[in-house]
Amino acid sequence: MAQHAAHQTESTRTAPTARREGWVTGGVTFAGVLMLCGGVLAVLQGIAAIAEDDVYASVGAYVYELDLTGWGWIHLVVGVLVAVTGWGLLMGAAWARFAGITLAALSLVLQFLFLPYQPVWSVVLMAIDVFVIWALASWREAPR
Repeated sequence: MAQHAAHQTESTRTAPTARREGWVTGGVTFAGVLMLCGGVLAVLQGIAAIAEDDVYASVGAYVYELDLTGWGWIHLVVGVLVAVTGWGLLMGAAWARFAGITLAALSLVLQFLFLPYQPVWSVVLMAIDVFVIWALASWREAPR
């Protein structure tokens, strides 16, 4: 009887842990997909800004003003790095976790600074960056 109770207690203890680990692992996979897609979109965003297309509205006086072509190059370079890191996360690369947290934090700041040009898009990407940071920071590798 005591052995059955001990087994029952152990299985109840591990079930929520397994569910939580599954959620976090799924979150990391989702973060990798978001980074891959977000990186590609940032590259396209950068190309549009470099080409000085009519995609972005003209911004008046802004504290963090930067030439639109400058923003385009920043988005292009960061987008490539984010996409490569997202791919690394999906492939299970160990370096991708810390690189992903760093790049998501950088992207968060850059999107904040880019708010006047594309406010809704910037806010959406900022929310995605926060999720990516959470998913990668809460991920714990299983002991080998």
